[in-house]
This record gives sequence, structure tokens and C-alpha cells, in this order.
Amino acid sequence: MGRLACSMRPGRSTNAGFIIKVLFLLLLCRHAYSHCKILRCNSEYVAATLNLRGPNKHASYCNTLRSYSRCTRRTARTCRGDLAYHSAVHGIEDLMIQNKCSKEGPTSPRRPPAPPPAHQGLEPPEICDYEKSFSRKHNRPPTYQHCATFGDPHVRTFSDEFHTCRVEGSWPLLDNNYLFAQATSYPVLKGSNATATSKLTIIFKNMKECIDQKVYQAEIDNLPAAFEDGSTNGGEKPGGKSLSIHERTPGQHVEILATYIGTTIAVRQAGRQLSFSIRAAEDVVRSFTEEQDLQLCVGGCPPSQRISQTECCCSNGAIPAQKAQLLCKEKLPVEDVYFQSCVFDVVTSGDVNFTLAAHAALEDAKVFHPDAKKHHLFQSDAACVSRCSAFLLAITLVLSALQLHF
Repeated sequence: MGRLACSMRPGRSTNAGFIIKVLFLLLLCRHAYSHCKILRCNSEYVAATLNLRGPNKHASYCNTLRSYSRCTRRTARTCRGDLAYHSAVHGIEDLMIQNKCSKEGPTSPRRPPAPPPAHQGLEPPEICDYEKSFSRKHNRPPTYQHCATFGDPHVRTFSDEFHTCRVEGSWPLLDNNYLFAQATSYPVLKGSNATATSKLTIIFKNMKECIDQKVYQAEIDNLPAAFEDGSTNGGEKPGGKSLSIHERTPGQHVEILATYIGTTIAVRQAGRQLSFSIRAAEDVVRSFTEEQDLQLCVGGCPPSQRISQTECCCSNGAIPAQKAQLLCKEKLPVEDVYFQSCVFDVVTSGDVNFTLAAHAALEDAKVFHPDAKKHHLFQSDAACVSRCSAFLLAITLVLSALQLHF
């Protein structure tokens, strides 16, 4: 037993030494492969052959092959055993023979290095932080604008115009270099001009340094807290976290933060309608071409699609105007356009949930609109109910006068 044990010791020692040597060689090979620059040689060759034209094309091509060969020789020591390297070496020899190029002679001038990207020197988080990068460039904070659609739908544009629209079907709310948003509407009641938004589609367009393209889509009773691909941010790019989605109230309120373009979007559901509200940097809002001129947030509803709240409210509705006024007053004590729109929606639809939509739109305006003096908008014409009351009063006076006359 003792002899056997002693006779095994040299074998164990030899095996251990062999394993150590193999591991050392593997590490060396790994180091060599990591420093092989054959891919750089290949890319330089391809780039040099892209624009070979004119009577000196053959001579220029031979120069390019000699440059390619010289590049492979410079990296030969670190590329031993690399299949791509050996394939390139043999390929160069074949091409030089086929094109009758001598091994000695001039080479192509080295291409100048590519200019650094415009954002080089800034860390990705700052590149994708619109407010910070804008302030650095202009020495002032950016200007923001607000747009919203809710209820019938009613549209508050970036320029603080206010329209009530019929816009049945799909209409673009935004269409610029960074964002596309579209609302799809359906008739609230059969035979009525009033419509409500049933679907919202928002596309955050690809931005090289910050995010991959992301699509958010909401429908009635389906307000997801994720983009269509299941993600909740802008992807794997360094600035991917500059786009994020947050569920504020499950099934009722989702907020999307796009800090890379200085934008916040709120999507809500109240009753059987969706609402859209946005706070966006002015530069982002204005980044569109003449072909992108149809945007409800920019130009409001086309004249042919606008509805007069006065005319509709004065007609017979699903709920009497006075009752609608009382319901809306509970949520909206100030008789501004939000109050007027609330009364209009409740009268035409008979759905008291529209009071919640108007109230939420006003609350979003208080958060998103940069000018506190413009949180409440007042149109030149009086509120719907006041118009109806004035109309009824005028009719009463006329009838009274006729009775006195006759």
C-alpha cells in the first residue's frame, strides 16, 4: 500500500502542473483574441472601397489592398489562431493576384477619425434630461405648454383656445418629430352630434441616445400601466429611464413621464370616456412640418367639426340643464369653460360621470399649465345654462308683450 501511494504522487504532481499550464495558455489565448483588431482592418477596407471611381480606380484599389495587408500584418501577433484573421490574409493574397497588384507600392491614405457626436462630453442622463440640457444651453428654464381633451370631446389647445368637437373616428392630437398621439371617438347617443373618446394611441418616437420607439394604447376599461411591448421604460439605451410609465389610480389614471423631451402625459378614464392631458416643452410642440398641420392640440378642431354648446344645451337633453348645472357645480364651483363643458356633456349624454372628467381636466390644468392665471378659461359667450335662461326669458317677455298688446 505504501509503495502504491508513493508511486501515485509524481503522477498527481504532473497532472496538476499540466492543468496549470493549460489554464495559463487558455488565459493567454483569451487575452490574444480580445486584442485582435482584424474587424477594424475589415471595416477600414470596406469603407475605402465604397467610393472607388474614375480612371484611376484600379490603382486606387491596389493601394487599398496593400493598406489592408499592412493592417493585417500589424495585428498578426495578437490574431494568431483567429479564423477571421487567417481568412482575411488568404483573401487579400487572392485578390492581389486576381487584380495583378504588386505587394510593394503606395497605400491608401488613412481615413480621418469620425467627428465626435454633438453630445459627446455629456453623460447620458444629462443628454436625456431636457430641462437640464436646455438650461445649460440657454441659461434659462424651458417654456412649457398645455393641451387637453376630455368629455364630448372638448379640446384645450396649446394656445389656450377651447373647442367642442364632434370628430367621430380617429383624429391626431399631436404629430411632431418626437410624439404622435391619436384619439378615436364614438357617438355618445344615437342621432346625437356629441362624441366621446374611446381609444388613445401615443407613440414616443425613437431617439438615438435615449429611447427606443415605444407605443402606448388605452381603451375604455383597459388602461394599462405598460407600453404595448410590456415594458415600463424607454428600453436598454443609456437614457432608457428618461421615459417611464406610472399607474396613479388602477384602471383610472396613468401618467407617462418623458423627461428626455420635457413632457408629461396623463391618461384617464371617467365613465365611458377617456381623457388626455399633456405638458410639453415649447420646442417639442413646435417641431413639426407643414405636412403635419392637422393636430387638434395645435390648431383645435376644424371649423366643420365644431359644435355650439349653446345650441345643443338649449335643446331637449337626456338630463335637464338645471339639474346638470347643480351636478357640475358640486365639482366645479367656478363657472368657466370646464363648468360649461360639464353641463353640456351631462345634458347631452345623461351620464353624470362626465362631471368627473371635467373636474380631472381642470386639476390637470392646474398642475400642467405654466400660467396660474390661465387655469380657468372664460369664453366671451356666457355659459350654456345662462344662454338658455336668457333665451327662455326673452321668449317669456315677448309672449307677455303680445298678451298686453292684444
